[in-house]
Amino acid sequence: MRLMARPRTPKGRARRTHELLAEEYPEAVCELDHENPFQLLVATILSAQCTDKRVNMVTPALFAAYPTPADLAEAPLARVEELVRSTGFFATKARNIVGMAQGLLDRFDGTVPTKMSDLVSLPGVGRKTANVVRSVALGLPGLPVDTHVARITGLLGITEQKDPVKIELELNPMVPAAERGEFSLRLILHGRRVCVARRPRCHECVLASFCPSAGG
Repeated sequence: MRLMARPRTPKGRARRTHELLAEEYPEAVCELDHENPFQLLVATILSAQCTDKRVNMVTPALFAAYPTPADLAEAPLARVEELVRSTGFFATKARNIVGMAQGLLDRFDGTVPTKMSDLVSLPGVGRKTANVVRSVALGLPGLPVDTHVARITGLLGITEQKDPVKIELELNPMVPAAERGEFSLRLILHGRRVCVARRPRCHECVLASFCPSAGG
C-alpha cells in the first residue's frame, strides 16, 4: 500500500476519501432495483425514511400494475396507497408518485427530464432524489446527499455544513463532475458497512488515518 501525506485541506480530504473508497468499493451501484429512469424516480421517492430493501419488496407489484407514467398518472390513489403502505408515510408517498407521473405526462411528454430545475418541480422530488436519478439513470453529474454522506463528510472534516443542499454545493467543486454520483454511492456503502452511525468500526476503516473523529 502506497504511503501518502496526510491531507490538510477539506478538498484534499475529499480527494483522498474518493481515491480510497474507489479502491474499497470498485463496484459501487445503486441498490434500488429499477429498469429505467421512471422506475428509479418512483423508487427513490419511496425510499425516503425507508430502506432500499423494503422499497425493492414493494416496487415489483407497483410497476407490474402501473408500468408507465401514463398508467400511474391515472391510478386510483387508494390502490397505490395499498401497494406502498409498508414503506411508511404511504399516503404522502402515494400522492407524490401519482402527482409526479401526472407532471411527467403534462409537462414532459411522459419522459423523465434531465435538468435539475425540471426534476425538482415534480411532486416529491427534492435535490437528493433528482441527483440520484441524474447520476444513476441519466449519466449526468449529481451528488446525492443522504444521512450517510452528510455524517461521514462531517466526521472527516470535509464540510461543516449541516444542510444537505449546502453540503452538496460545497462538495461539488471537490469532486470531478462525472464522478460525483460514484463518490456519493461509495460514501453510502461505507456508512452502511463500516462507518455505522451507532457504532463505527474505525479499526476497519480505510479513512481512519486522516479522520479527526477516529483520532487517526
